[in-house]
Amino acid sequence: MIQLLPFLSTSDLKALALALQSGRLTPPFSAIALRRVVSPGPPENLIAGLERLTEQGWTPSQIAVLLEGVISDRTARRSLDDALDLVTTGPDVHGIDNRDTGVVVRDLFTGAGTSVLIAGYAIYQGQQVFQTLADRMRERPGLSVRIVLDIQRGPGDTSAAHEISRRFAERFRSQQWPEARPLPEVYFDPRSLAARGEKRASMHAKCVVVDLRRVLISSANFTEAAQQRNIEVGLLVDSEALAGRLSRFLSRMIADGSLEQLPLES
Repeated sequence: MIQLLPFLSTSDLKALALALQSGRLTPPFSAIALRRVVSPGPPENLIAGLERLTEQGWTPSQIAVLLEGVISDRTARRSLDDALDLVTTGPDVHGIDNRDTGVVVRDLFTGAGTSVLIAGYAIYQGQQVFQTLADRMRERPGLSVRIVLDIQRGPGDTSAAHEISRRFAERFRSQQWPEARPLPEVYFDPRSLAARGEKRASMHAKCVVVDLRRVLISSANFTEAAQQRNIEVGLLVDSEALAGRLSRFLSRMIADGSLEQLPLES
């Protein structure tokens, strides 16, 4: 019986469940009776499937509940599919029409209304990657932008942690952020600068949360190569629930001091 359900439309499933629940359709099931419910006609073996359930002790009402569960599952899956979009970077592939990473990121930044929260591992040519976001910040002075980045202690670098973070802040301000634009809040995990390698940790997440509603989670770093040329895969999700959970995950680490703010003002 279960194997036959994918071949029935949702409207047929609803009609069949209603007929079983109301008593219009009762065992023994006949092709004539099913044709009045399922159009243009019952799929092959549907009668045998219904009869098998009846022989196992299922009542018409119980079969109706089973069908209603299948209907609910279909509806939920359809809603999930509508909320998800595959985002990729890479060579054009014939017959595949995914959304492009660079285009999606620019669209997210352009449409931001109240807040943007970003986590990234590597930045290169950031002035190009973040140009749209920086322009949006100038257009909307109230736009809150927080960026969590990875700061690495280079091999053999014995500098104090505050000196490494200071140099990173200077490079970000002068080389990675568009000139003459409002500055975002930038945070980092201080554990990444631990003197002992076994104590270090990385900000390896790559995601964007916009207006606590739209979420991009991707393998792509914020580099020109990742946004335009590499082979990258991500998901764009329209979900206030997911956006809220991800935002709280990062924001609470900021609030409790697990992530420290990088002073960018010169």
